Amino acid sequence: MQLITFALGRKQYIIIILILGFIIALGALSIDMYLPAFKAIAADLHTDESGVQLSLSSYFLGISFGQLLYGPLLDRYGRKKPLYIGLLVYIIASVACALTRSISVLIALRLIQALGGCAGIVAARAFVRDLFPVKDIAKVFSLLLLVLVVSPMLAPTIGGYVSSAWGWHYIFIILAAVAVIVVVSCIIWLPDGRQPDTTLSLKPKHITNSFWSVFKHPQFFTYALTGCIGMGGQYAYLAGSSYVFISYYHVDQKHFGYIFAIIAAGLIGFSQVNSLVIRKISGEIVMKNALILQCIVGIVLFGLTYSGYINMYCMIGIIFLFLSVQGFITPNATALSLAPFASQAGIASALMGFLQMGLGALSAAIVSHFNEGRLSPIPMVAIMMISGVMALIFLFVTNNFVSKKEFTEPVLDDAETSMH
Repeated sequence: MQLITFALGRKQYIIIILILGFIIALGALSIDMYLPAFKAIAADLHTDESGVQLSLSSYFLGISFGQLLYGPLLDRYGRKKPLYIGLLVYIIASVACALTRSISVLIALRLIQALGGCAGIVAARAFVRDLFPVKDIAKVFSLLLLVLVVSPMLAPTIGGYVSSAWGWHYIFIILAAVAVIVVVSCIIWLPDGRQPDTTLSLKPKHITNSFWSVFKHPQFFTYALTGCIGMGGQYAYLAGSSYVFISYYHVDQKHFGYIFAIIAAGLIGFSQVNSLVIRKISGEIVMKNALILQCIVGIVLFGLTYSGYINMYCMIGIIFLFLSVQGFITPNATALSLAPFASQAGIASALMGFLQMGLGALSAAIVSHFNEGRLSPIPMVAIMMISGVMALIFLFVTNNFVSKKEFTEPVLDDAETSMH
């Protein structure tokens, strides 16, 4: 196994961090960058924005199932071959998205784009485990998190400018170009990582049994599903935000990017505060109290929106608080879910990624369905509220199944868990 240390030079260390960061960030860019262009895409493809929202749902679905696919492939064939194949599929699908003239074709292409792009999400985590000493892994994930922090904040702003200046098609051209740069950078500067394991079985029964053994573990079942259900509110916001702010409140594409960045900053900032809080309070308690607060905020948001006693600025403030609280929920849910699995961390991580994106796709699809034929923020805020309430109920109901004698405290650094 190859190891990278500071002895090899700070420049090489930074280059590899940047490459892995951009590999992971490609997924976030693909979600956030085209959000401001929903209205323009709908007009150009002769549909409504609810139809365009389905292309976001199909992307979530592709990322969800793709993570289950690439986990075993990366172990069986090494890191780079599956990564290159996935990114090649991503590039071709991105160019095709730019050229399409049909909303149904765009929805299908976004699914294919996600199936290719999610290779990078799984591979980047694997490269970190392969290339860096154990003592540096938490530090590396912290650095990668900085790259991941910037992408959702800048992507909608960049997408808004690109769509306004050149048209929405160029958003996908830029995504393809970024992927090409990533591939070239990997070929030139990224080490191979772990060698292929030809003894690893890819038989469906063996893979299925591995995933099932993780899923049925009480601690994983409780905290993974609680976290994933709670994230449904975040994905409902991703699916409905451009519709609400651009179409309902008549914000232009550029200013929508600023709104998105402000709200994303809350989520990112509180996730960093969480790393300080859990030094004194257990992640289990922090997560439970955060869910209670999020439920209250979600109910207030829905109540004010339904009654009509809310304006755009008030909605931005309440959504900011709702998603900021998510910064306490997701890292702790991930850490608690993965803590019992020292030898199956990859399988557990892939399964949690699948559950997150699968429920994300469902949330986005529901928002899209109820937005059809109406102009209202109600579908988005309703799913946000319901996700928070259901997550809290699920935690209280299933928490009794986690034996305190078998309970495993998280051993992962908060920055690392944020990357899973």
